[in-house]
Amino acid sequence: MKLPGKMTGELLRHVLKTPATVHYPFVKVDMPDQFRGKILFIAEKCVGCKLCQKDCPANCIVINKVGDKRFEAVFELDRCIYCSQCVDSCNKDALETSPEYELASLDRASLHVVFHAPEAPPAASTPPAPPKVA
Repeated sequence: MKLPGKMTGELLRHVLKTPATVHYPFVKVDMPDQFRGKILFIAEKCVGCKLCQKDCPANCIVINKVGDKRFEAVFELDRCIYCSQCVDSCNKDALETSPEYELASLDRASLHVVFHAPEAPPAASTPPAPPKVA
């Protein structure tokens, strides 16, 4: 310690500055618009092309057909790397990212998310055809 006075100036500069961090669990931070958080599936828009499933580098998406033009998505969030490649590859905008980022869990089963397809509309009943008159 040859020159202790040099460190005093540096110390005083940092004491007067505001901290660059936030007190995270107590102060929540708003995420930017393009933040890639949890993936959301909009079943009404899905046509079942499975481009998202094919393009996913982590193989965490499975699209299942559950009815006529009805599909459900199964996400393994413990595998997902949140790259948003599936959102970019979806032609029908059936996938989107959300600002939700607090996804840590002690229960691995809670990271297995199934987005169910909406209920099928009731079949329109057609009245019986009138008998033909000869």
